[in-house]
Amino acid sequence: MTDKNILVAYYSYSGNTKVVAEKIKKITGGNIVEIIPVKPYPTGYNEVVQLAKTEKENNVLPAIKPIDKDVSKYDVIFVGTPVWWYTMASPVKTFIANNKFDGKVIVPFCTHGGGGESETFTDIKKFAPKATVKTGFSTYERTANDKNTEEWIKSLNL
Repeated sequence: MTDKNILVAYYSYSGNTKVVAEKIKKITGGNIVEIIPVKPYPTGYNEVVQLAKTEKENNVLPAIKPIDKDVSKYDVIFVGTPVWWYTMASPVKTFIANNKFDGKVIVPFCTHGGGGESETFTDIKKFAPKATVKTGFSTYERTANDKNTEEWIKSLNL
């Protein structure tokens, strides 16, 4: 993958997705950027669950802080998210909506609390229809290890 410009972009509410993003960065040697909402999410579990549900039901794209990387300069973009209400977290939807992924390779990954990736990877394809979306990686909370993460990345044949 040394001939590819790789970006690892992720949103992490509780730190689980960040752990996986950092493993991917270490394995690929790519750059990393965190997707940060302008307005922080509530710290209480029930409050964030309710807000995430409302955002999904109303197709809310919350404002995110500018990132310090130009997505157009990358060939492969790993996009990481927690699974919220059976799909990607709203800040990740905003990130995808705010950038052009035409002709890019998107490699999705997600963390979840037991329900798997649900519609996360399918929805990423819908949000970036002109990108090539590779097979995603899903892990329970932060249980991904270097070995299974590396095996998944190798299986992508990037």
